[in-house]
Amino acid sequence: MAKALLGYVGGSDPRLLAEMRRLQQRVHDLESELGRIQAENEALTAAASHDRIMESIDAHQAEPALT
Repeated sequence: MAKALLGYVGGSDPRLLAEMRRLQQRVHDLESELGRIQAENEALTAAASHDRIMESIDAHQAEPALT
């Protein structure tokens, strides 16, 4: 009986350990994807900001360059 109790209380269930490893890997994968998506979002935001700045410049009203 002591052996059964020890296995129940103190033993590591291989299925539980495998599930824990799988979940840790999934968390790692999701964190990596989040970092990639955030970097892509920052690049797109910077590009959109650059496009808005370029559109706000009116070449017809700009002063001519020094000659």
